[in-house]
Amino acid sequence: MVRKAYYEDSYLRHLSAIVTSVDGEWVELDQTIFYPLGGGQPGDTGTFVLQDGKKIAVLDTRKGDTEKQIRHELESSEHGLSPGDSVDIEIDWERRFKHMRMHTSMHLLGSLIPVPVTGGAVGAEKSRLDFDLGEHQIDKADLTTRLNALVAEGHPVAFGKISEAELDQQPELVRTMSVQPPRGAGDIRTVRVEGVDYQPCGGTHVNNTSEIGPLRVSKIENKGRRNRRVHLVFDQD
Repeated sequence: MVRKAYYEDSYLRHLSAIVTSVDGEWVELDQTIFYPLGGGQPGDTGTFVLQDGKKIAVLDTRKGDTEKQIRHELESSEHGLSPGDSVDIEIDWERRFKHMRMHTSMHLLGSLIPVPVTGGAVGAEKSRLDFDLGEHQIDKADLTTRLNALVAEGHPVAFGKISEAELDQQPELVRTMSVQPPRGAGDIRTVRVEGVDYQPCGGTHVNNTSEIGPLRVSKIENKGRRNRRVHLVFDQD
């Protein structure tokens, strides 16, 4: 199984790895710092540096057919890589760090709106969460103020695991109606924003909310009789 180094340390920017599989422009490694598309968070981009110094752009990262596979999409199938080759890999750190900040921000936003989440998407420049709002009322300015207060308070972010049986006993931990945590692959990863939010999550996050920076709820859209879409942006990036 591929070593998912991005879970051990989401701040790793460089890593040496061995090619384990090649399928045209798609390459698999024995370990990776590239996060694959999932849970509303985009796959990482970056660069492979070959032993001769040649650099090849990584355009996307996706999961394979099983949990054992993470596939890196290179800019061309004419890369010359074969199983057993060594490569140095580098993520686009600026983009990844924005995803980390945004993903943690979305957990903060969800904590302020105590209704089921019907969907969401993390972006480097803007993100969104959809809520089954019902009769609950929300306001852009109020949410923005309370979000920035949580950021400024500097809440630590901790990572852990929960068994499927434990999660079955605490179904309220799963806020997202449209995406359920993966089953059948062992314990499920959790993210806890101390004193604010606790839920299963497979994304990458900052270690402390103070790293997020100023935020702004830019728009609230009506997406049906009960559904509201809340858009979130960085206020100074």
